[in-house]
Amino acid sequence: MGYDEQLKPCRNNLPESSNPRRVVNLISSLISLSLSIRVFAGKWQLIRNKLEELYSGLVGADDDPSLSGVLPAILSTAEECSDLARRCTDLTYSGKLLMQSDLEVVFAKLHCHVKKLSEMYTKGVLTHSYALVVSKPEVASEDDKYVKVIVEVGDVVHVLVDFLGSSELEIQQESAKVVSLIARFDSYKGVLVGAGVVAPLVKVLECSSETGKVAAALCLQSLTENSDNAWSVSAHGGVTALLKICGGVDCRAELVCPACGVLRNLVGVEEIKRFMVDEGAVSSFIRLMRSRDEAIQVSSIEFLQSIASGDESLVKQIVVREGGVRVLLRLLDPKWPCSSKTREVVMRVIENLFFSWSSCVTILMSYGFVDQLMYYIRNGDVSVQELALKVAFRLCGTCEDAKKALGDAGFMADLVKFLNVKSFEVREMAAEALSGMVMVAKNRKRFVQDDESIALLLQLLDPEEGNSGNNKFLISVLMSLTHCNSGRKKIVSSGYAKNIERLASESQVSSAEAKRLVRKLSTNTFRTLLSGIWHHHHS
Repeated sequence: MGYDEQLKPCRNNLPESSNPRRVVNLISSLISLSLSIRVFAGKWQLIRNKLEELYSGLVGADDDPSLSGVLPAILSTAEECSDLARRCTDLTYSGKLLMQSDLEVVFAKLHCHVKKLSEMYTKGVLTHSYALVVSKPEVASEDDKYVKVIVEVGDVVHVLVDFLGSSELEIQQESAKVVSLIARFDSYKGVLVGAGVVAPLVKVLECSSETGKVAAALCLQSLTENSDNAWSVSAHGGVTALLKICGGVDCRAELVCPACGVLRNLVGVEEIKRFMVDEGAVSSFIRLMRSRDEAIQVSSIEFLQSIASGDESLVKQIVVREGGVRVLLRLLDPKWPCSSKTREVVMRVIENLFFSWSSCVTILMSYGFVDQLMYYIRNGDVSVQELALKVAFRLCGTCEDAKKALGDAGFMADLVKFLNVKSFEVREMAAEALSGMVMVAKNRKRFVQDDESIALLLQLLDPEEGNSGNNKFLISVLMSLTHCNSGRKKIVSSGYAKNIERLASESQVSSAEAKRLVRKLSTNTFRTLLSGIWHHHHS
């Protein structure tokens, strides 16, 4: 927006009698405009400070008839200031010294106006009525400084809290917007709570317009980041009001997401969590997970994770009973239209909630969770692929059935591929998972048939490969393979078998494991074969 467009509504309609609201609007526009001026920055900073003081002095007293005596002079200075701002923005001033002088004059005039207003307040000639703060909340969002003005001018916050209970919907809405804005600043949250903002915010949640409810929910979300305020929200019926919103049929994400956010902040209090469970919160949020709106899906999944965290077997039972597992897995269906972010959230919540509970792991596998994980390990975006690998790795450690299911899905071949990637964390995870997988006889038989994978494992034991961090897991895999004759035979006859002997002769931590492996391979009839092969390689 150009300079003239920005100021036109304020300047063109100002009658000479000087409508106080228009003077305030002009000063507000000037403050915003001054932030973009690139010349005489020091002078404009001083002028801006005075404009802000003037603004805070006028902002709540605009209906006071006592102002009529000072407004014409303030208007005149503001218009003079506008003219200087325009010339500094357009760089159309005639000379630097002259402009500096003009700016100093305007600063001195503004200082006099501020002083005059201050005297009027001290004598009690002026008192704040604060009507304007509510009618122009967008001023607050223009700059953090305005929030400071609102909070620090007299009793503005108490007046805003009173306005939340207004019977006029518009005033209620606008007040909710302003308190929601103030609540974003950690240093002012205590001021709002101290002014008794929680009870009227809950009332707004119960019976205002959707706009008012959104602002109230956002405000409560900010305030309940401090768990001390949780009881206050609960005591005023806030939990019931929020659950009602989340249980609604056609609520939009703009309202549901902050409402979920407040409830998530409150579940940390054990008694409030119990109340939510008793009130059917889990069922409501499983319904919300079925929403077509992705923001609502993510918020509801994150809420369920919060309410079920810790040893919450009751909540997990309700999630399973109400079909929550099926809903979560539907979101992982590659054919389901869903972003990577949502899929990551779903995988994490499944891992966090259900892996510690063996009957749930069985349910997950019966619904095809292993196949979904394998799909993302092979076809996912990098972030989803890596997470799917981590989740499969965790699943692998839950029970033998999980290891068998992953083996049947071909997971071991994928793990072998990951042994050679750049990321040390991924290599280590793959090696550890593989060493767990081959402890299961069925998987071991399958792995022994894969000559290439055995050769790669032995190749990676080469000290020059720089894989020493994984050697203990790789040796553990090979140790498992020696349980069957064909496994021993393949290890010994591989062109890379000498790497085991080289490791065994070194002083590394893994050399002890390598020595054990050499002993295992050297038993009975294999001793001759082994020494023949190794002798041949060394000659």
